[in-house]
Parts: sequence; structure tokens; C-alpha cells
Amino acid sequence: MTIVAQRMRQVKLSPSVAARIVLNRLREEGRRIIDLTIGEPDFDTPAHIRRAAVEAMECGETRYPLSQGTMPLRQAVADRLILDTGVSYPVDQIIVSTGAKQVLYNALMSSLETGDEVIIPAPYWVSYPDMVELAGGTPVVLSTDATRRYKIDPQALARAITPKTKWLMMNAPSNPSGAVYDEAELLALAEVLRANPNVWVMTDDIYARLTFNGRPAPHILQVAPDLAERILVVNGVSKAYAMTGWRIGYGAGPKDLIKAMAVVQSQSTSGACSISQAAALAALTGPQDCVAAFATSFQKRRDAALAILSTAPGLQAVSPDGGFYIFPDCTALIGKTAPDGTVINSDAELVQYILKETGVALLDGGSYGVPGTFRLSFASAIDDVREGCEAIRAVCSALSE
Repeated sequence: MTIVAQRMRQVKLSPSVAARIVLNRLREEGRRIIDLTIGEPDFDTPAHIRRAAVEAMECGETRYPLSQGTMPLRQAVADRLILDTGVSYPVDQIIVSTGAKQVLYNALMSSLETGDEVIIPAPYWVSYPDMVELAGGTPVVLSTDATRRYKIDPQALARAITPKTKWLMMNAPSNPSGAVYDEAELLALAEVLRANPNVWVMTDDIYARLTFNGRPAPHILQVAPDLAERILVVNGVSKAYAMTGWRIGYGAGPKDLIKAMAVVQSQSTSGACSISQAAALAALTGPQDCVAAFATSFQKRRDAALAILSTAPGLQAVSPDGGFYIFPDCTALIGKTAPDGTVINSDAELVQYILKETGVALLDGGSYGVPGTFRLSFASAIDDVREGCEAIRAVCSALSE
């Protein structure tokens, strides 16, 4: 007999969290691990942001903040969103939460009725389907492929929409593919959405500031501002400012939705940490050169990784346009045999074998909805990225028919 609710049988621990547990155990056993699983910049939070947190503590900003977020931070978010989306949001249409993940969860909890469908393009961030199920919805996975650089095909989207569809979830640059849409691609998707007024869009923009070759990621609101009344914009400071541990995300959208999300938040976590909000305010309003410097560093790491992986037998990798992940196709390696006799039957087994043999940790692509792939994070130090990719190449080269 168990007290655990039936719905929890449908939900699993986040693969990245599960991987961290395994890696910590291996390190305790004395193994040297090169961790290419974690979606976390290895940079320190910039000094001016850290100073703002110290000053907030010294000034006594240690009491309960407003549940929806402090007014100065919400105004700073509004100012940032004008630059990112072209839309001017009043502060009552903005919510600050404990990370962008909570914004997504609050929105799904606030909007889904039992049986409502949420279209989730694959590859997807691992938490999307489980959050939908926890909120009583039904995830509908929309397949993409490498020939379209893992971007949504408008015709496929139109076919996936039903009268039960409530949301389309978009994430660009994508975790895990790094895909970025251009304006023409966004316009084509907007036409499908205009023809289906029952469908809302949740744009997870957490990597939007980290793009390569100096090209920003266009936003669907910039090309289709008429859709603003059914779009929730989700972002945060974790990736762009190396502030993962500070746990600050934000959302902006129609007033009734944000109000409902604020109610959910008030009855669960209440307001995000006041000190972290002060730090996030400094991040959004202070010098922005750190963001460009991070993006430049990530691009160098991407290029170093691709230079090695492109020579690994059996791997095919699409070059990401943003974020800090590479998502190679490894289907050509499935069924091959390692020197010790191990047969690689899946992407999960390939990732496990690479970890066992080399100490390089990756995440299997099946967890992202695309079996026959894996995710590699190049957010680690460039020497670790190079060493890890060399080890992957060696394993691929040693596999045989």
C-alpha cells in the first residue's frame, strides 16, 4: 500500500537531476568525471550583480517581497521585454517566480483542464511533458528532424492541432538542439496560429540572449504582434547572466492569465527570494557586456566541440545557432559492438558505455523525445569540452559491426 498519488506514476525524476545523482556517486567512488550533462554556465555571476545582492542584505531587503515580484524588478523586466519582443507590458501583466521553470508550471496549472492538449515539439526540454501531465493535460509530441534543423514544420503543426489543443510550447534557442527560427519561419507559424484561435503559445526564451555570429533570435511577437493576447513570454536571468542558483524567472502575458498564475504562486511558494530579486534587477539594468562575452565564449566552445565531433564515425551533428548544447544523431552506432563485447542497443546504452569507459557524462536523446541522439552541453570549460569530445570520438571509432 502506498500513499503516493496515482498521477505520480506518470511522472519521472528529471533526467538531468537523476544524472547528477549518479555522477556525484561516481565522484565519491574516486572516478574523474567530465560532466557534459549540465545546463549551467561555468562562469561566476558578474561582480556588479553580486554586489547588488550584498547591498540589498545590508539595506534590510530581507522581508517578504510581493508575491508577484518587486515593483522595480517587474518594471526592469518590462523594459527588457520591449527590447526582446517589441511589446510594452504593464507591470501587472508580469510575474517574477523562482526560476523560469516555475513560470511554466504556474501557467500550466492555471490554464489546463483535464484532457486539454499541449503540443510539444521534439526534441523538447525534458520537463515539458511531465509538467503538462501534473497539471492534468495531455502532452502531444510533434516530431521534427535534422533536415529542418529540428524546427517546427507549419503543415505538421496544423495537422497536430485539435479542438482540445490549448497550448503550443516553443523554445528557441532550443534545449537541446540550439535551433533558432528566422522571421520567415516565425511568420509561417503565425499563419497557422491565426487560423486556430483556440491555441495559445508559451515561448520559453531562456536562451534567447545567447546566440552566435552576432545574430539575435527573432521573437514571434516581433513578426506577429497581433498574437500578443494569447502568448505567454517566459524568460529569466539564469543562463544569460550565469545566475542559475539565484532562481529568478519571469513571465509576461494577458492580465487574466498572469493574475491566475499569481494566485497559484501565492498558494505554493509565494514570492521569490528578495535578495535574488535585487540581484536580478542589477542584472537587467546594469552593464550588459557580460552577456555578449558569455555568448562569444560559448561560440568558441561550440566550434571546438564540432571540429572534433565532425570526425567521429557514426555521428551527425547539426550546428546550434544558440544556447550551449549539441544534439548529435548517433543512430548509425546503434547495433554496433564495443571492444569488450558490449552491444550498443540504444542511445541510452551508448551514453552509459561512454560514461563507464571514459568518465564523460552525456544525456540520452530519448529523454528529449528523439531516440538515437544524445545531448552534449558545452557550458563547461573549453579544455573539458575538448577532452570530452576526444573521448567520445575514440569510443565511436572503436565500435565495430
